[in-house]
Amino acid sequence: MHRAYQPILPSHNKLLQQKWDETYYNEHRKKVKDAAPMVDTKAPQTYMHLHLKLKKLQLEEERLATIERDNRILLEKMSYTMRTRGRLDNKNNYEYKSLNREKRQRELLRVTRENQAILQRITMRQPEYSYLKWQQEWEENLAFMDSISAYPHGWWKKDAKSGKQSSKQKSSRSSKASARKDDDAGEEKHEDGGEKPKDEAKDDEQEQKEVEQQQVE
Repeated sequence: MHRAYQPILPSHNKLLQQKWDETYYNEHRKKVKDAAPMVDTKAPQTYMHLHLKLKKLQLEEERLATIERDNRILLEKMSYTMRTRGRLDNKNNYEYKSLNREKRQRELLRVTRENQAILQRITMRQPEYSYLKWQQEWEENLAFMDSISAYPHGWWKKDAKSGKQSSKQKSSRSSKASARKDDDAGEEKHEDGGEKPKDEAKDDEQEQKEVEQQQVE
């Protein structure tokens, strides 16, 4: 077995060299296994007094005990008062009296008199500007503008009305023309067939009424 081992460096005895190499290798592996790291990667140490605050718990228990004791004493007093009438009379007929009541009343009266005087001065004050005078001046200005203007006041309204009336007259004229054409056609049929139209008198009356309305407009 020792003859199969081939050392790195030349040696006289391969068996001893193999044992020495194994010993060195085992020592090396042990050193590597037991080597301490240069950087500490462990979790920080935890302290119980930071997580469990005993002093705070003690103070909370003392506070709760004090509240419980006060509540018990109050309950005993209330039960004693309910069983008996108590030792004290809780009636109080004291009337509230203000030390500066008269002064505040005098101050209120003074402020009220000053406000009334201000209101009287405001109501008695005559206006600096007269709206009647403004209205008269505006009417005079309108008269001046009408006198120097090329067209009368509100001429666009009159034009709009006249345009509407002309459109109505045109429509009425077109309707009359169509009615006349229909009458002519009816007369021709009457001449051909020997029958009179039934609505001839009504059409004449409608035409007369429309002519009268246009004359009135």
